[in-house]
Parts: sequence; structure tokens; C-alpha cells
Amino acid sequence: MTEAAALPGQPRGGVLSGSATARTVNVLAPNASAMTLDGTNTWIVAEPDSRLAVVIDPGPLDETHLRAVVETAERAGKRVALTLLTHGHPDHAEGAARFAELTRTPVRALDPRLRLGDEGLAAGDVVTTGGLELRVVPTPGHTADSLSFHLPADRAVLTGDTVLGRGTTVVAHPDGRLGDYLDSLRRLRSLTVDDGVHTVLPGHGPVLEDAQGAVEFYLAHRAHRLAQVETAVEDGHRTPSEVVAHVYADVDRSLWPAAELSVRAQMDYLREHGLI
Repeated sequence: MTEAAALPGQPRGGVLSGSATARTVNVLAPNASAMTLDGTNTWIVAEPDSRLAVVIDPGPLDETHLRAVVETAERAGKRVALTLLTHGHPDHAEGAARFAELTRTPVRALDPRLRLGDEGLAAGDVVTTGGLELRVVPTPGHTADSLSFHLPADRAVLTGDTVLGRGTTVVAHPDGRLGDYLDSLRRLRSLTVDDGVHTVLPGHGPVLEDAQGAVEFYLAHRAHRLAQVETAVEDGHRTPSEVVAHVYADVDRSLWPAAELSVRAQMDYLREHGLI
């Protein structure tokens, strides 16, 4: 899920697990890997004086982790009343059905196949459980069903895999579409400029305290990679695997398969815009 090493200038992260803002606590899932960084961040979100909490991305189907999320909420005097998904990748959503059983909560998601209950999620929706206000922000690109959640009271945005706490995000062909992803990054940048968002609460990696800097870094990274891919094709590297071997030569080869999917998405984008 992460790509190559970060370009210089990436914002440095802060909190990895535990309390992050006045309304959010992260319970880190035990599924660390090259693709999931330190593991999946499962976010408990609630108003400080409310007894009801919302959980975003229960994570993998790991009974110990799912129960730890419930227990963390209960220790804070809160009951989980709703589960939300940023997208359907297993490291975020596989445990949702079991978590719904443990908490007797509905699961809301953009993709109808992931929902448990009558309500889904769509652009412009506002979740108001326990007095909390979470605004649904469509951020497709990493996947077609990717969402972020704007938490105005904490001037924060929960980004799933759209923006990570470390490294960059793979936009993998065919579900991932680079044009959509760039639009999503611009949408998130608007939140930082127009709505005062300064904190990124990502799906993996540490919290970022410079939301605008993080999004600007991502946009610069994408422009840099696109230019590299375009140049590689012009130099005769015609297939995605050839481009990866040229552009990602300094990246751990275990990440090349994911990089190839990302390159396919980039080449699609360049073709759509008549650049290759």
C-alpha cells in the first residue's frame, strides 16, 4: 500500500498509537508489513462528554485486536454505536462483520457490499452519532470506494489510505485511477486552505500535524513520478515492468509488484491526456 521512499521534505509524523486529538484515539492493529507500515490504524472517535463512539476501520479479522478496540472505548466510558469504513481493502474492512457482532452496530460504507444495515455513505453526508460531527468527503483514487472523514471540531481529517503518515500511497490499476486520486488530493488541500484542517489522521503510520504540507508533498510526489514515467516511456521503456525496473531501481524489489500496478495507473493517465 505504500510506494517508494519519500522525497525530501515530507512532513514528519507524531502520534502513532493512543490519543491523537481531543476526540480521537488510535488502536493499532497487529498487522505490520511493508505494505501496511506499522499496522492498520483503527480510530475511535467521540465527543469528550458523550457516551457514544464511532469506530473507523476495524481492521483485519483479528479477534484480539477487535476486542481491544471495544475495551479501549469502554475504558473511556463509551459504547461503540457505529462503524464506518474508509474503503474495502481487507486490512481496513475484513474485521468489520465480526466487529459488528461484538458491538451490535451497523457498518456504513460507500460500497453496498460492505454495509451492514440500511444506511450507506455518500458525498456530503454528515454523521452525528453522540453529538459528533463527521463530514463524508469522497476521495477516490487509491480505490474507487475511498472516503475520508472531516472532523471539524478537531480541525482534522481521517484519510484512510489516501494520505499516509509515512511514505506514499499506491494507486493500483485497475481499481485505482490516478486522475481521481489527484482530484482527491486537491479536495483535501481545499480542506486545509478553506476549512482550517491541520491534522491528518491516516489509515497507516503516524499522525501528521501539517496537513497542508502533507498534501502538497503528495501532489509534488505524483508530479515527480509522472514525469519519471513519461521520460522512461520516451526513452523506450514501453511495458510497465520495464518502467518499474528503470524508475524504481532504488526501491526494494519486494515492492515492485505493487509499483507495477501503480505504473499501470500512471501510464493510463498519461495516455488519457495524450502525453505518451
